[in-house]
Amino acid sequence: MTKYARGLVDTNIVIHLARLERSQLPQRLLISAITLAELSAGPHQTADPVERVQRITLLQRTEAAFQPLPFDTEAARHYGALVAAIVAVDRKPRRREADLMIASVAVAHGLPLFTTNPDDFRGLAGIVNLVAVERPEARDGHAH
Repeated sequence: MTKYARGLVDTNIVIHLARLERSQLPQRLLISAITLAELSAGPHQTADPVERVQRITLLQRTEAAFQPLPFDTEAARHYGALVAAIVAVDRKPRRREADLMIASVAVAHGLPLFTTNPDDFRGLAGIVNLVAVERPEARDGHAH
């Protein structure tokens, strides 16, 4: 069992949730409104009808299961500091706006941020309490 009672999970955690080792996750999972926005956009980003249905189903299940934390004024204040941190390590904030907004929500609420893609948050050490979760394909022995 994880040492965290609560934690914000990023969009990749939500996408892979059924395949993740529960012991790597917080006891209570929280999501941000940014994750819901990313999931809402997902069905419109594929031409494959089967994939579209899967993405819609994930969105509906997520909407039913979670009350997302908002990207509010406090999160917006932290966002600027996170952008400055990644610019300082020569990374471009434009390509990772959603990740930075999710991280801002975590910081604003004093929550650890769980992700299967820790590299998405490189440069934020000391600001974001990042918890890396093993990717399902790494555990299953498959690369996707």
